[in-house]
Amino acid sequence: MQMNTDQQDFEQFMKQRAEAARAYVSGEAAPLGEIVAHHSPATFFGPQGGFRQGAEAVWSTYEHDVTIFESGGESQFEILHMAASDGLAYWVGFQRATIHMRGRSEAIPFNLRVTELFRREGDTWKLIHRHADPLIAKPDTERQ
Repeated sequence: MQMNTDQQDFEQFMKQRAEAARAYVSGEAAPLGEIVAHHSPATFFGPQGGFRQGAEAVWSTYEHDVTIFESGGESQFEILHMAASDGLAYWVGFQRATIHMRGRSEAIPFNLRVTELFRREGDTWKLIHRHADPLIAKPDTERQ
C-alpha cells in the first residue's frame, strides 16, 4: 500500500516543525512564524490555561511568550501518532524540553502533552491549532 502524498510530505514537514520548536525554546520566534497560520481560523490553548482565537491573536501570543526564553533551550517531540490526508494533518504526543528562562540561572524541565493541527496552504503546512498542557506523571494512569 502506497502512503498518500500528504502523509509523506507531512512526515518531512515535521522535521521543520521540530526545528521551529527547538528555536522557540531558545528565544527565536522566526522559524515558528514561517509555519503558523497567518489567516484564520487559528487557535491556541496554552500551558497556562485560557485560549487565543484568530490567526493574528495567536501569532501575537507566540511572539510575546517567546520573550521568556533565553538561548540554550532544547526540545524534542515524542510523537504517539500522526496522520495527514486531504489537506489536514495532526500529531499527538509529548514535547520534552529543557528551557532557560530570563532571570533564572538553572535549566528547567518543561514537559508538555501536545496536540497540533495543520492545514495545507499552497505547498506547505500551517499550524492552525496547538493545545499544550503540562505532562504530569501519574504512573497508575500512564499506559504504553
